[in-house]
Amino acid sequence: MKSILSLILSLFLFSCNTPTNKKSSVPVVGFLDLLQDETLAKAKQGFFDALAKGGFSEKDSTLKVIYRNAQGDQPTLIQACDYLLSQKVDLIATNPTLSTITAVQKTKDIPVFMMVSPSPANAKLNDKDGNPPKNLFGVYETLDYIDTSVALIKSILPKAKKVGTIYNQAEPQSVDAYNEIKKQCNKSGLLLESLPVNNSSETQLAVQSLINKGIDVFFALPDNTVFASFETIAKTCDEKKIPVFTSEAGLVARGALVSYGADMYQWGYQSGEQAVQFLKTKSLAGLKPELVKVRKMVFNKEVGAKYGLTSASIDEFNK
Repeated sequence: MKSILSLILSLFLFSCNTPTNKKSSVPVVGFLDLLQDETLAKAKQGFFDALAKGGFSEKDSTLKVIYRNAQGDQPTLIQACDYLLSQKVDLIATNPTLSTITAVQKTKDIPVFMMVSPSPANAKLNDKDGNPPKNLFGVYETLDYIDTSVALIKSILPKAKKVGTIYNQAEPQSVDAYNEIKKQCNKSGLLLESLPVNNSSETQLAVQSLINKGIDVFFALPDNTVFASFETIAKTCDEKKIPVFTSEAGLVARGALVSYGADMYQWGYQSGEQAVQFLKTKSLAGLKPELVKVRKMVFNKEVGAKYGLTSASIDEFNK
């Protein structure tokens, strides 16, 4: 009888200890996404591909992922971030800007690896001495590429005079990009017509209003409202033969004519490489927020054909 009881006790202890040990050996990554979007999804894919290459994958049981998407709702974003913190994740990956801001406001201890976000300075995250949060890492973008994006308009469509754009005043990166394109349009002799929007339900009406003002080109800024409703923007512009230029490569596949800017997949991949270094070494030494490495020009041949344009237009620009 005693031997049977001992066997039962041993099996019980084994069943209790084994999952705990397994759980403690597998890192847990929290991914905080603001909204469901094809363009932002490319960055997410890049991030997890980098982790997989580095030896961390849910498929191989070498990683646990807790994914939360706020579906564009800020209160939900805050709740989602709180949940990730309650799960004591090893790191939080953030995509895009509002996710990054929320995470670093909520925790000073858990490392945050950002993507599709502006520099900490542009996101107003630096302290009074100009230093970024000590737990903020990953990859950011500046606005240096906007001048090239605007130059594309004059190069490809030299007769264009009026550019239209929309922006969300609640998004820091959108406001900063708007101010930059305004400055570049002034330098290039282009008139910028703009309208603020608060959410994607306002997009179609705003774009139609800009078209009624006689814009020659629409410029899609790095704005989550633009990302969420881009098909509506592209369709509305296409019906009036208004080409869409952008700084976001992912939007070209969704109907924009041409872009120059960060490659979304590579943006996420670069951030993922930092996360791999942390997960492997359990150290943040040598890591810091860094500038996106891969920018590229992308041309939509199908859309270009509607305007009598070919990739040769881009080749001329590159010269």
